Amino acid sequence: MDFRQLETFIEVANLKSFSRAAEKLFITQPTVTNHIQNLEKELGTILINRSGKNISLTEAGKLFYKYAVNIINCCEMAKFDLASYKGRIQGHINIYSSSIPRKYILPNILLKFFNEYPDVTFSILDEDSKNVTNSIINGNTDFGIVGAKYPHNNLNYLELMKDRLVIITPNNSKFNKPNYSILTLDEVLEQKILIREKGSGTRNLLENKLNTIGINIKDLDIIAYIEDTETIKELVHLGAGISFISEKAVVDDVKLNKYKVYYLKDLDLSRKFYFVYHNKRQLSPLNETFKNFILNYIKSYE
Repeated sequence: MDFRQLETFIEVANLKSFSRAAEKLFITQPTVTNHIQNLEKELGTILINRSGKNISLTEAGKLFYKYAVNIINCCEMAKFDLASYKGRIQGHINIYSSSIPRKYILPNILLKFFNEYPDVTFSILDEDSKNVTNSIINGNTDFGIVGAKYPHNNLNYLELMKDRLVIITPNNSKFNKPNYSILTLDEVLEQKILIREKGSGTRNLLENKLNTIGINIKDLDIIAYIEDTETIKELVHLGAGISFISEKAVVDDVKLNKYKVYYLKDLDLSRKFYFVYHNKRQLSPLNETFKNFILNYIKSYE
C-alpha cells in the first residue's frame, strides 16, 4: 500500500474534492484519480461516491478513513520521535488567522514557540474569522485564531484575549471631544462610515450589537466595505469618514494624533479572541504539539 495513495485519499475525504486535493498536494487531478482508483483496486472495494461534483465516502470509505489517518500519523509520529531523539524537531505549520489576532496575539505566541522549537517554520495566512472556521471544517487547516464564534459541532473555541471595538474619527475640529470620551448613536448615524467586509469578526460583532437596539447595519451611511484594517485607518486619517475598529489596533496611532478615538454610548462592544480547532480530527504530531503549546499558553494566563 502506497503512502502517497493514503495521503491522497485522506485529502479527498477531508476536502470533498479531487481538484482541491490535487492543489493541496501539488499534484495533478488525474494523478489524484489514479491514486484513488489504485487504492480501491487493491482493497477490492469502492471508497468514494462520485456523483457529479458531490464527493462523499462510502461506508467502506468511512471505515478505512480512520485506519488511513492512523497509518499516516504513525509514520509522522515515528519521524517526529526520531527527530526528538536527535534533539531536533522540524516541520512546517500553517496558521490561519484573522487580522487583529494575527498582529496582536500571534507574535507573542510564536516567539515563545520559536524559542522552544527553533527548527519549525510557519506560514501565517490572512483570512477573516468566517473563512478561518470554514477552512478548518473543510480540511484546509486544523486550527486558527479568530475574533468571532461561528458555532459548529466539530469546532472547539478557547478564549485567548479580550478586546473591544472603538470608534475612530478624523482628527479635526468636527470631532473636538477628548480621546476615549463618548459619542452617541445619533452622532454616529450622522457620519459617513467605513466598515469591514462581511465575515470579519469586527463586522459580525457590530451587526449583532446594533440589532439588539433595533438598528440595522443598512441604516448606517456606509461608503465602503474594506478587508484591510490599515486601509480603513488611513482613510479615516485622511478624513473620508469614521469607522469601528479594535481598541488594540489604535494605541500607537492615537499617540501620534493620527485620528481621534471614542466609545459608543450605551452599547457594549467588547469581544474575545479565540483559538479554534477541529475536535474530531486526528492531527499530525507537529500540529498536535503546536495545539498543546497553545492550550498550555492559555492556561498560563488564566
